[in-house]
Amino acid sequence: MKKFSTTLFLGCCALALAGCDAQDLGSPGSNGDINTGDITIGGGGSSSGGGTVEPAAGCPDLGTSQSLTNSGTISGPMGSYRVCTLPTVFTESTELPYEAGLVYRMNGRVDVGVDDGPTADNTDSVTGTKVDLKIAPGVVLFGDEGVSSGSYLIVNRGSRLLADGEADMPIIFTAESDLKGDVLADTSAKWGGVVLLGRAPVADCYVGGINQADQTGCEMRVEGIANDIPFFGGDTEDDDSGVMRYVQIRYSGYTLDLGSELQSLTLGGVGSGTTIDYIQSYNSSDDGVEFFGGHPQVSHFVVVGAEDDSFDVDSGAQLNLNFALAVQRDGVGDKALENDSPADDKGTGTTIPNALPRTLTQVSNFTFWGASTGKAIEARGAGDITLANGVVYKPSTSDQYCVNDHEDEVAGQQAAQVAFYSVELDCAENPFTTTAVANGSDNQFLVNTLTGSYLNGDNENTFTPIYDAASALSSFFSTETYIGAVSSNLKWTQGWTCDSSVVDFDSGVSCDRLPVYN
Repeated sequence: MKKFSTTLFLGCCALALAGCDAQDLGSPGSNGDINTGDITIGGGGSSSGGGTVEPAAGCPDLGTSQSLTNSGTISGPMGSYRVCTLPTVFTESTELPYEAGLVYRMNGRVDVGVDDGPTADNTDSVTGTKVDLKIAPGVVLFGDEGVSSGSYLIVNRGSRLLADGEADMPIIFTAESDLKGDVLADTSAKWGGVVLLGRAPVADCYVGGINQADQTGCEMRVEGIANDIPFFGGDTEDDDSGVMRYVQIRYSGYTLDLGSELQSLTLGGVGSGTTIDYIQSYNSSDDGVEFFGGHPQVSHFVVVGAEDDSFDVDSGAQLNLNFALAVQRDGVGDKALENDSPADDKGTGTTIPNALPRTLTQVSNFTFWGASTGKAIEARGAGDITLANGVVYKPSTSDQYCVNDHEDEVAGQQAAQVAFYSVELDCAENPFTTTAVANGSDNQFLVNTLTGSYLNGDNENTFTPIYDAASALSSFFSTETYIGAVSSNLKWTQGWTCDSSVVDFDSGVSCDRLPVYN
């Protein structure tokens, strides 16, 4: 089993880096090397970053017609890395292997496959090719910064992302600045993020009308992308978009279209056949993760430092979320959880029907550590929420609410239905919070005793839940004897996450450094 080590981020180093600006990366040149900051694009020179990492000799042969571009080296506090630029489109199944001293670069948008349509047996696909992109444990991928289109990864309908890391070798998606050591505690918006698309039903139709009997007639487009916008949605509830396990996504949320950004992780129409487990979003300038429709089954998800919502659920998603942790940067984040469902798609008139499917969010064993800004939980539109066995903390402000609803937001729309079961509430009561508590049972208004904003303390350890989400909600959920996301007896957040000034998981790797494997 491989182990990792890292260097300490000293105060003097932080001061030195504060004056550094990230440099844009140019495309690989054909007439010699192009030097931009600490990176050498072209033939592959090297420079010392002062660390222990030495650049790999070259880029691996992928064993397919797909090829990588050797884009020289990039240097930072951990040493120097060989930079291998990914193709713009993966047109056949490919594996990105782990090699010491090697990182993979996204020079703008990178597509896995092409959109294969809303049905699994679609005969109108562009190529009819299903593409799997497999990423080995320990691989680091980074996005270019400052380019007009931004850098992000899109996995189109019909193709899959197989990013299956390991607890001691997570897969890391990050920004150029992270490799160069030019990131601070409030750094964000350096690149786009990961977009995973599928064929499960959605409600907010861009193509098709409201409440389709055949869900292949209701398709959505990815927000935040201006050109060649991919579609998602369909009629396959158990659609398989691949595996994401033991994955970190750092410093994302690049603005790609006016007023719209990508999240760390965007899930569009993702089905229950997709595995999403042990994921960390760190310092997204937008949401940590946004669920647009689909039937996602998600567990062990950590969102730290999101500047909008930690978890955002919309467009008819049927979400089951087991073990969820949201820790916001105070004064920056908005909601720990926002839930919404569209009133209609194209409808008009004074009585607007609810779009179907109606968003349903079910969460068990969670901890939401809110910021002074925003609300802890916002229930908008015609979406339903059941929260079980959790802890909600909202700092004292003029709107110190556990829950806020908008039941009068759209005329004729059925109000959100919210129920709490075995939830510790450290925030002020308001009418809707009281309603949510009354809709459930065994809830208590207490002062939290969490350690480090996430780890259960005395009040949480002695709050024995009476609610079994596994039997009441779905067999996807586990039956636990404690509330909250992380028990002091089972620190599932430790080891594969990165540590920061917001939350220290005692993992041994700082979010402003990359792990080094021995």
